[in-house]
Amino acid sequence: MNDNVPAVSRGRIASGLRELGLGSGDSVLVHSSLSSFGYVEGGADAVIDALLDAVGPGGNVLVPTLTGTRHDGPDRPPVFDVRSTPCWTGRIPSTLMARPGARRSLHPTHSVAGIGPDVENLIAGHEDAPTPCGRQSPYYKLAEQGGYILLLGVGQESNTTLHTAEELAEVPYHLQPEPTDAVVIDYAGRRHVKRMYLHDWGTPRAFSRIDASLLELGIMRVGTIGKATVRLIRSLALLDWLVPVLQQDNRFLCKKV
Repeated sequence: MNDNVPAVSRGRIASGLRELGLGSGDSVLVHSSLSSFGYVEGGADAVIDALLDAVGPGGNVLVPTLTGTRHDGPDRPPVFDVRSTPCWTGRIPSTLMARPGARRSLHPTHSVAGIGPDVENLIAGHEDAPTPCGRQSPYYKLAEQGGYILLLGVGQESNTTLHTAEELAEVPYHLQPEPTDAVVIDYAGRRHVKRMYLHDWGTPRAFSRIDASLLELGIMRVGTIGKATVRLIRSLALLDWLVPVLQQDNRFLCKKV
């Protein structure tokens, strides 16, 4: 720990989130890096508690608990057990999805876990969605509810809702051309086979290019908590702006080669 950087507490994180505009009753999808804060008293649990404090008992805190890899596809379908398949999205999502009362969607590559009174509705049927992040996904449902995206110490490259925009705009590079019969094992241990289109990992993105526009349009607010840069984004406003942009230029979010 750097002695020149004070420890970050649960209360400091909660007050910083409120200052940024997150409030009681809000729903928020959180992408995060625990290490970005510096030293956090209480670690990942303190960050989760601070998020729950900020939205209150009527709010919902969701995290992406992604499991997909570039190897998933028709020849190598993913097998996802909601009870035990680990995610690769970091300490905070891993800790939240293991909490009593947390629920996780059943999508085999792009699951979301959450705590709050509306989480069951937000995650319901994700495994039946034809694509990972489209209109039947928690990512879109949260936007429809007027929810927020929160980037805690990470940039736009972690913002899964940008894939929602790509799916709504039907960009040509985003999904695999053939569907996959994925295996999903639910909370009761029942095994289901779900046919769906999975992400195609082959196109490098330049997601950070949207930062300036989101600030200029008032869609995003930026602050600092501890050492972490924090971005709070209105999810539906993001989609309302970005989907038409992608329909005009379907390579807008791609790296230039």
